[in-house]
Amino acid sequence: MAPLGNADANASGNDRRPPGTTRRSLLAGVAALGALGAAGCSRVATAASADGGDLLDRLRAQGVVRLGIAGEIPFGYIDKDGRLTGEAPELARAVFKRLGVDRVQPVPTEFGSLIPGLNSQQFDVVSAGMYINADRCEQVIFADPDYQMLDAFVVRKGNPKGLHDYKDVVAKKARFATGTGYAEIQYAVEAGYKESDILIVPDQVAGLNAVEAGRADVFAGTALTVREVVRKSAKAESTKAFAPLVKGKPHVDGGGFAFRSAETRLRDAFNAELRRMKKSGEVFRVLRPFGFTRAEMTDLTAKELCRG
Repeated sequence: MAPLGNADANASGNDRRPPGTTRRSLLAGVAALGALGAAGCSRVATAASADGGDLLDRLRAQGVVRLGIAGEIPFGYIDKDGRLTGEAPELARAVFKRLGVDRVQPVPTEFGSLIPGLNSQQFDVVSAGMYINADRCEQVIFADPDYQMLDAFVVRKGNPKGLHDYKDVVAKKARFATGTGYAEIQYAVEAGYKESDILIVPDQVAGLNAVEAGRADVFAGTALTVREVVRKSAKAESTKAFAPLVKGKPHVDGGGFAFRSAETRLRDAFNAELRRMKKSGEVFRVLRPFGFTRAEMTDLTAKELCRG
């Protein structure tokens, strides 16, 4: 999964409970975004009405839905062959096919521009695995989350400082790093870590490098991205996933698809298919190639996560 404050509530991928979080963009696929950017720059007309909008009908008629993505592996990105992929676009393909929309078209943008871009009609749906939180729920509506996520740390092999959660980081005076705008900033501060002492790096690859080089004792990120980034490291490992504390209580995040607030008909139709796919196990089959495990599958609802 973010920077802080309402201006950044849009700007976080993995945004956990506190406002904001970008979701750890890896560099692969980012260069290809420019090639597809021009194709996605025209605006999408909308005529939402009091009965839930007519966007679903129009998408069926035109046969294509435009997806706002942010170039973040494994959530939504362009691969080295120029193909749109990631857990959210692949799930979107499956759901929209069931809804009678055969094609998906990527509209690449910065993560912080996803909600503004959606609301200014630059694309139809945010398909970026965006964390669902109260701030965002005031700006858009969400389908139920297709995954849930815990935190984990990148540490030196053998975890020499014994760092397993944010309280350990504070108690052991560990040098703590996390990503630009990550919600982990908030979690560390809530545990008592001084914000000005946090080493902020661009993403999980930079976080791994900081730990391997000894510039940080620990890098915090989502369990999934941390697992993936240490896979080939000879110097670092990931800790066991854990739930960060928010207001003293363990917190689990969930990410899903965002829609314009008036488009309740499209959101509800999407949700109905998503629930069927969860029940059949198809959601897990779609997400598994991107590193998701059964532990990341969820029955949480958007309503629960919007309450914060």
